[in-house]
Amino acid sequence: MSEHLIEIRHLRVEFNGHVAVKDLNLDIPVGECLALVGESGSGKSVTAHSILQLLPTIGTHSQGSIRYRGTELLGAPAATLREIRGNRVAMIFQEPMTSLNPLHTVEKQIGETLLVHRGLTGKAAQARTLELLRLVALQHPEKRLKAYPHQLSGGQRQRVMIAMALACEPDLLIADEPTTALDVTVQRRILHLLKSLQQRLGMSLLLISHDLNLVRSIAQRVCVMRAGEIVEQADTETLFCRPQHPYSCVLMNAEPAGEPLPRHERPSLLQVDDLKVWYATGGGLLRKPQYIKAVDGISLSLQKGKTLGIVGESGSGKSTLGQAILRLLDSEGAIAFDGHALSGLSPKQMLPWRKRMQVVFQDPFGSLSPRMSVQQIISEGLEVHVPCDAQDREQRVIRVLEEVGLDPASRHRYPHEFSGGQRQRIAIARALVLKPDLILLDEPTSALDRTVQKQIVALLRQLQDDHGLTYLFISHDLAVIKALAHDVIVVKDGQVVERGPSHDLFEAPQHPYTRELLLAAHVQPEQT
Repeated sequence: MSEHLIEIRHLRVEFNGHVAVKDLNLDIPVGECLALVGESGSGKSVTAHSILQLLPTIGTHSQGSIRYRGTELLGAPAATLREIRGNRVAMIFQEPMTSLNPLHTVEKQIGETLLVHRGLTGKAAQARTLELLRLVALQHPEKRLKAYPHQLSGGQRQRVMIAMALACEPDLLIADEPTTALDVTVQRRILHLLKSLQQRLGMSLLLISHDLNLVRSIAQRVCVMRAGEIVEQADTETLFCRPQHPYSCVLMNAEPAGEPLPRHERPSLLQVDDLKVWYATGGGLLRKPQYIKAVDGISLSLQKGKTLGIVGESGSGKSTLGQAILRLLDSEGAIAFDGHALSGLSPKQMLPWRKRMQVVFQDPFGSLSPRMSVQQIISEGLEVHVPCDAQDREQRVIRVLEEVGLDPASRHRYPHEFSGGQRQRIAIARALVLKPDLILLDEPTSALDRTVQKQIVALLRQLQDDHGLTYLFISHDLAVIKALAHDVIVVKDGQVVERGPSHDLFEAPQHPYTRELLLAAHVQPEQT
């Protein structure tokens, strides 16, 4: 048996009396990729953060043993932890934008690690930084040295994070949901990068993820966590082909499933013709401005009661298109809603139409006010658009919470007291309470666990059936699109490169970019 790099024995972690991890035993062998899978709140990240002792000290109580090559880390002195953190054990976090310092350049942030652990400065540090950026396949690394995080794409920021983690050639790399916020094509590139780096450098990799497709393609062994315990562990193929624990079976079957509601010919609700959103950049007294063509001449039609899926990578123009259709952005072109032209209407003239056109955003935690209760959040739109008294508003809130599967008694609580899936249900309830005709869903499931995604997709399908809702569904998650959308348009660089009925597009994609998206999402078209 291979030597164990990390040995965890009887680990128990409590936060103010709440047990997050209980009696956990886990070994990470040298050179192996081990995956921890499970839903949010199962204890995956707490386990990983315990290895590096990154949990908050106030209110946290840990028991047991965590050993790195025989050295006890639980309760270790600060000097010992400084030697191991970033040097022998490194970590990649889920959201690089919050992990990277927005005030420091790429060169300075990687250089700080090299200075602390290797004593490198000046040209030596710069040469090593360039070497690391090339190692993680960041394009034009010389030009990225002086770049700040906000000047990089999500995939580029994640590559910088990986470069920082690899700066000291660690024995163990902990990757905590490293691809959740990324597009499927970028996910695939980051995945291949991590796999090749692990094999090339001979390091161990602890991968934390709820994306089972990702886990299956990279991990050698998988541990399934639930409620702070490991309920099953096995080599990857054994677990995926013959899961033993009922919870493992639930996870394996958590892919959003089902088909769109039966198609019936109905009148058109939304008609968009030659829509353009261009942003001027540069220019001056003697120079012509350059234009970023975020949306460049897109046309579409959507029937009542149907779902149109809009897919593409970040920066393709999906969200800009959706916001322009709702007249949240200035645009050129014609927009007709239920036979009425919306183009050219002032904000005041648009107000009566807002009730009939609602939106659900990607991050419910960011779109729900933390200072307002659920009752206040959902009833806010009623106060603007529906004249009714306080008692009537409360009854409407109660009814819509029941419709989205939430306990009406929770309406006096605040967003931070709910899980991610529950917060998304609140966001859906806020849109639904106005009884709209059209709902724009902008990546509403991308930040959720697969099991929760499946529940939200089923909820959206049921609500569409009950109320005859029309959806514009923006996503890079093709499994969700396949389960909900009647028709799909594929957007690249602000233009539609392919469109058609969902079934036809998934079974026989015509454009190379569409095929690339399907391949990256593990939604393989049938071979003919």
